[in-house]
Amino acid sequence: MASADHHGAGNPLWTVIFPVLAVIMVAVKLGEFVPSAHWAVVVISIILLIGAVFSSVHHAEIVAALVGEPFGSIVLAVAVTVIEVGLIVALMLSAPDGGPTIARDTVYSAVMIVLTGLIGLCLLAGGQKHYEQTITVSGATSYLSVLGTLAAISLILPNYTVAAEGPFYSKVQLTAVALVSLALYCAFLFVQTVRHRDYFLASGDEASDGHATVTKQMAGASMILLLIALTGVVLLAKTLSPQLNTLISAAHLPYEFAGVIIAGLVLAPESIAAVRASLSNRPQVSINLALGSTIASIGLTIPIVTLFTAFSGQQLALGVSPMKTSLLALALFVSITTLGTGRTTILQGYVHLAIFVIFLVMAASP
Repeated sequence: MASADHHGAGNPLWTVIFPVLAVIMVAVKLGEFVPSAHWAVVVISIILLIGAVFSSVHHAEIVAALVGEPFGSIVLAVAVTVIEVGLIVALMLSAPDGGPTIARDTVYSAVMIVLTGLIGLCLLAGGQKHYEQTITVSGATSYLSVLGTLAAISLILPNYTVAAEGPFYSKVQLTAVALVSLALYCAFLFVQTVRHRDYFLASGDEASDGHATVTKQMAGASMILLLIALTGVVLLAKTLSPQLNTLISAAHLPYEFAGVIIAGLVLAPESIAAVRASLSNRPQVSINLALGSTIASIGLTIPIVTLFTAFSGQQLALGVSPMKTSLLALALFVSITTLGTGRTTILQGYVHLAIFVIFLVMAASP
């Protein structure tokens, strides 16, 4: 999923420092050596949280580069999903009502941010520099067909069931949706990395992205640092969740805006890599990063959160409002028309970014 051509020089120092400091901060806060609600502690914790997120994705890419496909994609997807689920569960546990809509808001925000903001930025940046770019149609349509299916059964269908009043699924329905989502993601992963890998490669150059420069020693160190970083992210998110709720309330934003924040934080590292790939005239890599992370967000997050709610007894609201359904349908339609031609220009980038601006406005002021 991610390019590793920048990994050959070894792990940058910041990717080692941030995970360690994040875990130290967690220990300090849990030991009550510092006041968790003090503004300075909160600011430092946020910086460490963001640094740990970027570090974890970096180390996941290192490990993925060594093990190759299909295991590389699995490592990256699992790392990003652990971060996303950790943030979701942390907010659900801190919410007085159990936060039944947090998972829905995060997944919806992730889909919209990628389909409108990230793809729009990639198309605009790549088109501005290279005039017109080409992607593989079979790969793009494969992404969008899976993504559209997962989005529909997870975010739209719950509003129209009769076994349980929307936006909730009944236990049987929720179990079926979780299993189908997981199975469809696994099927897609098999097709992407084994059966039809050529659908997702634009040229032989993109198939070879420098993986051989990663040594076993480097990957071993990254695996340890990845575990440390993920631990720091999940635990720091738990300690920061009350402050996030307070900040959202102080800004007079709806509570569901927390989903936008979580999705933006989780997608930030891969988004930067996607834009860089587009600027380097590797649009297929850019699309793989963007849409691959979104499919993993739904295909893995929904089943894991469903399992969590089954054991915790908390509810899980999945159906989105009619306004969000309209925006989601528009984003999917425009993405199909944009990527289905195999050629992209800056005009398509502007269209996607226009929808992204409306999404942000509606998220802040529904």
